[in-house]
Amino acid sequence: MTGRGSALWQVLGGAWHVFVKEWRDALRDRRTLAVVVLSSVALGPALLVALSTLVSSLETRAERREIWMSGAEHAPTLVNFIERQGFALRAAPVDHERQQLEQQLQDAVVVVAAGFEAELAAGLAPRVQVLSRSADARSQTSAARAEQLLAAFAQDQAQWRLAWRGVAPLSLQAVQVQAHDLADPAARALQFTGVLPFFVLMAMLYGALTAALDTTAGERERGSLEPLLMNPTPVAALVLGKWAAVTAVALLIALLSVFSFLPGQWLLRSETLAALFRFGPAEGLRFLVVLAPLGAALSALLMAVAMRCASVREAQAHASVVLLVASVLPLASLLQQGAEAGWHLWVPVLAQVTLMNRVLRGEALGAGDALLASGMALGLALVALASVLGPLRRAALGAR
Repeated sequence: MTGRGSALWQVLGGAWHVFVKEWRDALRDRRTLAVVVLSSVALGPALLVALSTLVSSLETRAERREIWMSGAEHAPTLVNFIERQGFALRAAPVDHERQQLEQQLQDAVVVVAAGFEAELAAGLAPRVQVLSRSADARSQTSAARAEQLLAAFAQDQAQWRLAWRGVAPLSLQAVQVQAHDLADPAARALQFTGVLPFFVLMAMLYGALTAALDTTAGERERGSLEPLLMNPTPVAALVLGKWAAVTAVALLIALLSVFSFLPGQWLLRSETLAALFRFGPAEGLRFLVVLAPLGAALSALLMAVAMRCASVREAQAHASVVLLVASVLPLASLLQQGAEAGWHLWVPVLAQVTLMNRVLRGEALGAGDALLASGMALGLALVALASVLGPLRRAALGAR
């Protein structure tokens, strides 16, 4: 065996021993185990329950078919029409505007002024107000329902007036409009489940953070890093072993987070969301394929940041920048209107969120896109590892 090959095996063998030691230490760390359990195992079910509760509450409000009205006594014709559509009328409180502003009343209120029936009988167009809060999604939904009912009432009255004058109502309907939704069930479910990739990413990142800080700044703070560098183990083996252990912790958390969605689907309270959301083992494996290179890159990057810090507290402060950037990058996909931009796949974190959203939509990942995203993440990992290796080599020369 050549000298170069022998040195390579020595590095790999040393890296394996360092990996086993660091992996055991990580599993013994109660903080790491707490992060694994709380952020991974409980994440999927808790998130799906929260989403299904939201969707179920929206469905319940939509099924109640209630209209709040002020001044119903002025419009018996309108009241009769609304009740014939299967809606129940509820009298709005006198101070409904104040209650709406203070969010005590989250439904829209239809306000009818006096003289409604007289103007309607005279062939005029009486004015009806729909009061709502644009800052409240539930109020906007209620307002849209009320506006649709009022538009249907206006059309119904117009047809009666045309028929009274001997004009066929259909003669004024030059076009028949038929709406057809082209989105498949998976794409419609993404409106609610699009936050899942972000939460999986954050769980993996925070898991890697705990292990990365402990194996770098933690070693320096405890005073165990210098004796470790005095061993004959190559510095490259130390870096590779520690990096492999941190990456393993990150991927373990990613694995548990992703597959916690499988039993979490049993807890869905909304039948609509349960019918739309289909996340099986195949989708989970695609998530892991996408996340693995990013987990390696984030682990190396966190180690590079923490290696230059003298204490865990200082490392946490510096690592917060990485956490902030990683949490902000996925927002680009939310702010992007229309189709996803090609440059998304060139940016680590954003590329992985983009690909995971494709999985949730039931689309193919695309070998080229997956390789591009993985290549950019692994390139970032190599740069970060190089920045870890340099300071450790200088510290090892000083220790020896």
